[in-house]
Amino acid sequence: MQEAPPTPSPTSPAAPAEPLSHGLKQRHLTMLGLGGVIGAGLFVGSGAGIAVAGPAIVVSYLIAGALAMLVMRMLGEMSAAMPASGSFSVHAERALGRWAGFSVGWLYWFLLVVVLAVEATAAAQIAHGWVPGVEPWAWVLLFMVVFTVANLTAVKNFGEFEFWFASLKVGAIVVFLVLGGLAVFGLLPDTDPVGMTNLTGQGGFLPNGWSGVVSGVLTVVFAFGGLEVVTIAAAETDDPARAVGRAVRSAVVRILFFYVGSMLVIVTVLPWTAQQAGLSPYVKVLDAIGVPSAGQIMNIVVFVALLSALNANLYGSSRMIFSLAERGEAPRGLLKVSGGGAEKGGGSTGQAGGVPRRAVLASVAFGFVSVLLNLLWPDTVFLYMLNSVGAVLLFVWALIAASQLRLRARLEQEAPDALALRMWWFPYLTWVTLAGLLGVLLLMLTDDAARPQVLWSAGATALVLLVAVAREWRERKGPQVHERKPSALTGR
Repeated sequence: MQEAPPTPSPTSPAAPAEPLSHGLKQRHLTMLGLGGVIGAGLFVGSGAGIAVAGPAIVVSYLIAGALAMLVMRMLGEMSAAMPASGSFSVHAERALGRWAGFSVGWLYWFLLVVVLAVEATAAAQIAHGWVPGVEPWAWVLLFMVVFTVANLTAVKNFGEFEFWFASLKVGAIVVFLVLGGLAVFGLLPDTDPVGMTNLTGQGGFLPNGWSGVVSGVLTVVFAFGGLEVVTIAAAETDDPARAVGRAVRSAVVRILFFYVGSMLVIVTVLPWTAQQAGLSPYVKVLDAIGVPSAGQIMNIVVFVALLSALNANLYGSSRMIFSLAERGEAPRGLLKVSGGGAEKGGGSTGQAGGVPRRAVLASVAFGFVSVLLNLLWPDTVFLYMLNSVGAVLLFVWALIAASQLRLRARLEQEAPDALALRMWWFPYLTWVTLAGLLGVLLLMLTDDAARPQVLWSAGATALVLLVAVAREWRERKGPQVHERKPSALTGR
């Protein structure tokens, strides 16, 4: 009976490089980091948070944003030291074992392809409102085909799509902050200074107490999901370690500024009681300060945000399943990549070399299935699928923190020079982050609306873990027909 190959140390020789291209540039990665989490959850979903927390939604965003920022710092530390297309799935395997890498990789892939259906359907509804003659299903088909083609060609095409999508979203936020700030001080035509009235009136800054702040955290924490794709994409740059470090440094603080700054403007300009769940608070503010066609402008921004998220999720899911296949945790046939040159140095050869096309097609195929389930049975089958990934992001973040606890100690002993980006106050802030994530999960269990997500997600996680453990047990008991590629700290 053969044992599984041992896990080499951080100082062991690196495995051969992944056959992916290096067509992404630093500007692509930076804008992906900035725009990756600015989506419909902020532009529309924040209204639900304001409705439960009042002006204290600012505190809710600070708490949720701090958790996301700490997780990204940990992930950035590991990705800068050990860049890989599987990112945190690879890190979990190196730190905790094959079961962890298998579980977090498949759970994250499932999360992306299910959420992809929500984004495609929501974008189709907006487009249908503009062109009623075209049915929503036709719009969904168009979006899926366009972004599938974009992801099947050179990776720089994905980078360019995301660069311009993110630029529009970031630009919209900046304009909103400027206009809102001018309105607060009465510097716009036909406006008077607002002062602190809306922050202290209508029940005060904490109209629903600290329980409202907690409810706000549960509402908004998932809006920060998506930053993880930056560390996945970093593996397709010329200098992954440097690129991911710069992207993480520039993204986390600015994103926190965009989110918290936006909320502060919204609850200062208008009374929090004017906001409603399901309606964009940005539209209400722009209407209040006299911006013409505010609703249509925000519809365009939300539409772009949804398409951007769809594109990023298709990319992230394809690279995650490719990484799983690379480590023997998914069908080996998904390892096939396109030829025609690997765009060394991010050159503009126009060739689509180094693209894992089968992994893209596998991800988009399940995405199509999810879309069909969303269109046919949105309140039954698809709702169960959506609930089954509702809390997966928190499980992923917790595994990132657990992996960083193990790998940081090993890297400091064996390869300290690899720690170009370090987690603050290690290990104390890592433990604080884990406690915070556990706290959010426990609070979700006490919330009637959030409880099904935790329970269904826990069930999905338990099922994946069971499969992972069963695979390891079978491999240890049965004959080894081939030697699996090592998953060293520096291997893949």
